[in-house]
Amino acid sequence: MKNMIFAAVTAAFMAVPALAQQDQGFGPLIAAEELAEVKDSVEPLILDIRMGEVDGKPAYEAGHIEGAVFAPYRMFRGPDENPGQLPSNEELTQNFRLWGVEQDRPTVIVHQGNDETDFGGAARVYWTLKSAGVSEIAIINGGMNAWVKAGLPTTTEAYTEFPSDITVEISDQWLATQEEILAIVEGQDTGLLLDSRPEAFWTGDAAHAAAARPGTLPQSQYFTHSRWFSDDPSLIDVAAVTRLVEENGYTGQDQLVSFCNTGHWAATNWFVLSELGGVENVKLYPESMVGWSNAGLPMDNVPGPLKNLWKQVTSIF
Repeated sequence: MKNMIFAAVTAAFMAVPALAQQDQGFGPLIAAEELAEVKDSVEPLILDIRMGEVDGKPAYEAGHIEGAVFAPYRMFRGPDENPGQLPSNEELTQNFRLWGVEQDRPTVIVHQGNDETDFGGAARVYWTLKSAGVSEIAIINGGMNAWVKAGLPTTTEAYTEFPSDITVEISDQWLATQEEILAIVEGQDTGLLLDSRPEAFWTGDAAHAAAARPGTLPQSQYFTHSRWFSDDPSLIDVAAVTRLVEENGYTGQDQLVSFCNTGHWAATNWFVLSELGGVENVKLYPESMVGWSNAGLPMDNVPGPLKNLWKQVTSIF
């Protein structure tokens, strides 16, 4: 049965652009219309991660793709004081089994598709699934909004999968730890630290509410996550990926670590660079600046007393 599924996947995606396929049979991006064409033959697991509302109702209840399982994004995240923290292997195992996640079953991630920030949730879920050993994953480019815009059918009937027997052990292949980043900062290792946040966060003019202080990782560069998107802020501009990767010199690095405030925006940079851009050895720092700043570790672009006073004065006016 599994061989038949993979054969169907390969045949169905022959028409997908080469960049989007990255020599895989499935994903990493899939158009809503393409998913509709192969959904019945491929029988992917569809995870609907949406947590917002549509027409005053919880998004999943308001309408979802037939066969989609509700797997809320918050279950892939940490507590309020450290939202980027990765759940334990035990927690992920419990949830993945409940949702029917299997390592060898094609899996599709559905986010709402409102804007660039919304995509970060889908990218973080993709990273978690891949790190857990799921081999065939795709994100709907444009999310649920693209599915609805294409006139494709939805249902309000809740769906559950047969539980799986997966045991999750997160790989360190795409994971950057606090200790590994500190080694780069202190010169014991090499790598590019890439801040995915808007420039104001990198310069220390803005900060996440849970961060101990504004600023960024020492020696870091920034590439705002939103730059990968087309004029439609819900759609990745696949055609521009190679050009942006080359222009910014992201190939040939010993390692590249993507970070932000809580590993959300950073997941977009990780996804595009690793899965679409073909950049090797890209890692995600899940806890990002909230975790780093609260650990009291060294930072750059931390505002001094005079800058803080000026910000307080100007905020009054």
